[in-house]
Amino acid sequence: MSCYKKPRLRMCRRLGELPGLSRKTSSKQYPPGEHSTQARKLSEYGIRLEEKQKLRFNYGISEKQLLKYVQTAKKVSKPTGHVLLQLLEMRLDNTVFRLGMAPTIPAAKQLINHKHILVNNKTVSICSYQCRPGNIIKIRNKLSSIQLAQKYLSYPNLLGIPNHLELDKQKLYGYVKAIVEQKWLSLELNELLVVEYYSKK
Repeated sequence: MSCYKKPRLRMCRRLGELPGLSRKTSSKQYPPGEHSTQARKLSEYGIRLEEKQKLRFNYGISEKQLLKYVQTAKKVSKPTGHVLLQLLEMRLDNTVFRLGMAPTIPAAKQLINHKHILVNNKTVSICSYQCRPGNIIKIRNKLSSIQLAQKYLSYPNLLGIPNHLELDKQKLYGYVKAIVEQKWLSLELNELLVVEYYSKK
């Protein structure tokens, strides 16, 4: 699932707006499928499943990865749902996306996997790397990397740069100032339902 290759817009129509997955919007206001125009009533389990799927598809993580994040969040003496979203938001691929260095999280993953991204002047090719306050995220000093970053930065950042990050477009680097605050989260969902979904796992 971490590399979702099926139609992204179709998934956005099913689950709602997923800014990390796709920048495209559909003119169709109903979910995909033969009976999509008919009103559907979800069970309590279905509602929780849908919220969980939003997280998976927006951040591009597998079921196993998400379960691991939930288990890590439960060990912290803060609201589990809030810690879970912070862990996902502070991933390197999402941070590159939120800085505007990539138009989507899949594009950010590609930048990282192809070693275009440096963290504190060291190449990091792991998308799940947890960014921390004080980290400096730079584009590799190579022509192909610079051209790719400049191309992506020319797109308007639809979400805006959150206040825990800082971007210097001229020098092509970003700075992590703090841990993300809940009001700057990119995805609208009820994280408590996700925690409830995993409560028996």
